[in-house]
Amino acid sequence: MAFLIKSMIGNPLSGIGLGGGGDKEEEATPTDPAKAAGMTREEYEEYQKQVVEEKMERDADFLHKKAERATLRVCLRDKYRLPKSEQDENMIEMAGDDVDVPEELLKMVDEDATEEEGKDSIMGQFQNLQNMDMDQLKEKASATVTELKSKAEEKCSVM
Repeated sequence: MAFLIKSMIGNPLSGIGLGGGGDKEEEATPTDPAKAAGMTREEYEEYQKQVVEEKMERDADFLHKKAERATLRVCLRDKYRLPKSEQDENMIEMAGDDVDVPEELLKMVDEDATEEEGKDSIMGQFQNLQNMDMDQLKEKASATVTELKSKAEEKCSVM
């Protein structure tokens, strides 16, 4: 019963500030972040230095990766004669001149280039002809010739 009376009367009075119950809460939360983390001041400062160094390393790696991607995009734009991007050039400048395209990406681009060169060459065209059905090719040629004849007869009164 006494507990019930204390909880009913004690709590409203502590909110007014007469009871002085707020001092216990302030003592429980330390103002020093090192004490809050359970470390000494020196350990906490060392920990903060490590956190900052790791963040700087991550940021530098991220910037380098972004510059590599920008370099690859610039190479592809040059290859396909697309307009240049000022954003990519700025990214490369920010990272410095030591940015290279990763080897895996270069291999992929080189493979695509060799495939395209093979298709553009005469030998590549011959290989495509070998894959075609000769009967189908003859049908297409004869259909084209008859179509040309019919158009020529329509336009020319002499024929």
